[in-house]
Amino acid sequence: MISFAENINDVATAIQLALAPVFLLTAIAGLLNVMAGRLSRIVDRGRALEEQRRAVAATEQEAIDLKLRNLERRRHLNSVAITACTVSALLVCMVIAAMFLEVMLDAPLNWAIGTLFTAATLVLVVGLSYFLREVHLATQTIRIQTSPGGGRSE
Repeated sequence: MISFAENINDVATAIQLALAPVFLLTAIAGLLNVMAGRLSRIVDRGRALEEQRRAVAATEQEAIDLKLRNLERRRHLNSVAITACTVSALLVCMVIAAMFLEVMLDAPLNWAIGTLFTAATLVLVVGLSYFLREVHLATQTIRIQTSPGGGRSE
């Protein structure tokens, strides 16, 4: 029979081991915050362009339609990135839960924990790839006008 002191030490060890995935979960939460902010800006810009399209001549609507198509592509990429990172966060939560279950039930769950962590990492890579693509698309479609003197006014 396992003594109470041994069980407490096992739980303390499980808490220590769960800290690394908790830090990963915190990092994913920060990424999700950035992605959600970008998505919000994309949606706001799309709404503004929709209103602008109603107020302009037919000749200018084609340019606005192109901007809206680009925004829709960015919205889609950002949405997939958010979904993938959220799935990754859920898998990390399952890793943490499995670590505690392993200690509490004294069950060998190393294979499941390893599989869940690997899946979380791979899904996070997918989310970051989609996010990188959205950022790249944003930088391609935005043109910043500069003055001839390099932006300096003397």
